[in-house]
Amino acid sequence: MAVDIRTFGCRLNTLESEIMRAKAAEGGLDTAILFNTCAVTGEAVRQARQAIRRAARKNPDTPIIVTGCAAQIDPQAFADMPEVAQVVGNREKLTASAYAPSLLGEAGKTGAARVRVNDIMAIRQDAPQFAPQMVDHLTGRSRAYVQVQTGCDHRCTFCIIPYGRGNSRSVAAGAVVEQVRRLVDNGYREVVLTGVDITSWGGDLPGSPKLGALVRAILRHVPNLDRLRLSSIDAIEADPDLIRAIGEEERLMPHLHLSLQSGDDMILKRMKRRHLRDDAIRFCDSLRKVRPDIAFGADLIAGFPTETDAMFENTVALIDDCGLTFLHVFPFSPRTGTPAARMPQCDRTISRERAARLRAHGETAKAATLTAMIGTTQAVLVEKPDFGHTPHFAGITLVDAEPGTIRSVTITGTSGDRLIGAMPQTSPTTAAADAVPEPA
Repeated sequence: MAVDIRTFGCRLNTLESEIMRAKAAEGGLDTAILFNTCAVTGEAVRQARQAIRRAARKNPDTPIIVTGCAAQIDPQAFADMPEVAQVVGNREKLTASAYAPSLLGEAGKTGAARVRVNDIMAIRQDAPQFAPQMVDHLTGRSRAYVQVQTGCDHRCTFCIIPYGRGNSRSVAAGAVVEQVRRLVDNGYREVVLTGVDITSWGGDLPGSPKLGALVRAILRHVPNLDRLRLSSIDAIEADPDLIRAIGEEERLMPHLHLSLQSGDDMILKRMKRRHLRDDAIRFCDSLRKVRPDIAFGADLIAGFPTETDAMFENTVALIDDCGLTFLHVFPFSPRTGTPAARMPQCDRTISRERAARLRAHGETAKAATLTAMIGTTQAVLVEKPDFGHTPHFAGITLVDAEPGTIRSVTITGTSGDRLIGAMPQTSPTTAAADAVPEPA
């Protein structure tokens, strides 16, 4: 079998898996299973370990290499798994030398693991190993991801990710623009800017530019880019030019995913977040003033330590107060080494029940949003012949559409958590003009 990469977690991991694919080929590795893991919750780590065991049972003669945030944070836990031949750190996974077949040796047969994980906190922005990795395409994806930043300088009490990614390091604006241009030249119509904390972009660069300036530069210097999208942002860091750009730039998609976590001020303080409840509400209100059709998603945690019923109800109410539509809800998961793991814990059953309530409330809000779109016409990025996303990131069921194209679709109804769309009949000439070449 060829190199098989299995990706867990965020968009940044998805992008890095593509880089890993190229580096593995460059390093001469032609047979292995690479697990690019996530550590954001204990459940994510558990799922990765379970998947590793399952892969080993189905492919007993294929070496398994484990990397990603979970491997960076606790390499020995994976090294102790008899199924694992090698553990590679987040820095090392982006280098061809990590995939030299000679490094595996007999490890895949004997079960002895080799650990190649260095101190992620020692990496600085100007280090050679942080030179941006250029990619030409993302396998099987019609939407491209571009890394603008990695790492995080904040220390939220629940979060283990800085120990997997290190401190914040930004990619220079020129390199970002060049990567976007390269992907657009290869046929991509939509690009998503991604990182660990993208609203901190530029803080470590000369002059400390802000994300708004980067967005403007991309749209100015890559005029053929149809759609630019932002991944998760921290609203309290959003600069004024970014807010103006959202209101003025039609190619910047009207959807933001916010890192909110809670709707209660005391819990936010105990999380060591830098915003309060009213900050989140004001931010959403300010964006609606400049972009009335904007849609918001959010990360929310249920059952954070010391959370009472009244505190939880403040988070439920935040869904309506901010007008949230697309939720990522997590029952609190204590991560060893974080301050929150040492706080008085909520009962796990209560945390799960609260998470279920948040999801249900979010589904109600989402259903109302989707229903309100019936009868409208949306420009849909087609990702599969039967599926795409609107500019507001609402999923939509299609019929026999060409992946990679942007199609004008009339919303005719809803089904579950998706819209249903109808496309006008097109002649072969029109369809060809609307099509996008397959990425190289």
